[in-house]
Order: sequence, then structure tokens, then C-alpha cells
Amino acid sequence: MELKEKKCLPCEGGVPTLTADEATRLLQQLSGWRIDTESPELRKRFKFSTFPETITFVNRMANLAESEGHHPDFCVRFTVLDVSVTTHAIGGLSENDFVLAAKIDELPQK
Repeated sequence: MELKEKKCLPCEGGVPTLTADEATRLLQQLSGWRIDTESPELRKRFKFSTFPETITFVNRMANLAESEGHHPDFCVRFTVLDVSVTTHAIGGLSENDFVLAAKIDELPQK
């Protein structure tokens, strides 16, 4: 099953983080995301033509995050949006992070 077809599962901790090999394998299913191994987080930069387009996308992302019960960190700088995804409850990456990233990529950007 593709990542974008999965649902984020509740995580309250006690679950092991993904190994580097597992994370690399899942990363291959995403477009434009990278793993920041120091954090560890998934990160991607989105660029838009206007500030309203940026905020519209952020709102779509927020609605998606609420429906998945998994919330990204993000920073808006006018027409640039930096998104970071990690599973805070386990202090690292889980499959949920990759599922959310795949679903974020499916959101319309205009």
C-alpha cells in the first residue's frame, strides 16, 4: 500500500524509531523531502507565487494534520514554507511522518 493511502496511527511513545535503513527506504517514496539526521526530522521547502497561496496551503495542511492526528512544524516566510515532520512522542521518525509527508504532497498548491 502506498504511503498516501495509509492513515497515521496514534503514537503515545514506547514505539521504536525507524532505523536509518527503514527511513531511507520510505524516503524513496516521497518527492523533495530530506531527512535531517541531527533532529531527526523529515523536511521540505515549498515555494509559492503569493503570500495568500502560501497561507491557503498552510490551512489545507492544518486540516489534513488534524484529520490524521499528526502535526507538522512549519515556518512561513512570505512565499516560502518550510515544513518539518517528526514523531515527538518517540523522539524520532516513525512511519506516521512519512505517511503525513506523502499526504501533504497530494494537497493542491494553488
